[in-house]
Amino acid sequence: MEIFRSLEISASGLTAQRLRMDVISNNIANVNTTRTEEGGPYRRQRVIFQERKRGLTFKDVISGMSSTQPGAGVRVVSIEKDPSPFKLVYDPSHPDADQMGYVRMPNVNIVTEMVDMISATRSYEANITAINSAKGMITKALEIGRI
Repeated sequence: MEIFRSLEISASGLTAQRLRMDVISNNIANVNTTRTEEGGPYRRQRVIFQERKRGLTFKDVISGMSSTQPGAGVRVVSIEKDPSPFKLVYDPSHPDADQMGYVRMPNVNIVTEMVDMISATRSYEANITAINSAKGMITKALEIGRI
């Protein structure tokens, strides 16, 4: 039913922002990881979103609205590794230091991660508000039918 589309769109946003918060948390947890299974320091990850297209229905084709269909939410396309350079820190006593005494540290910036986390949290909250508003409208519509 068309009335539930707003709930589906907001639910896709909740799922996407939850994954984004998980990736940001992982980045923060690995801010000092200088050795990974792939070798070298941890590389920051970012989530890439894309609009989720709504499938055409028979009604859409008949009415001729196939070219102006609204989206159906958001989906995660991939989780990419950030190609920015690693930070070099002088610490000759570190076990991963090179011959010059420098250690390659992860390319994770705590300030950037915290700003991203706040943004993801606010987006998550906005989707919850949209779901609650839609539920309220659906409830009021059902109450109209009872009168």
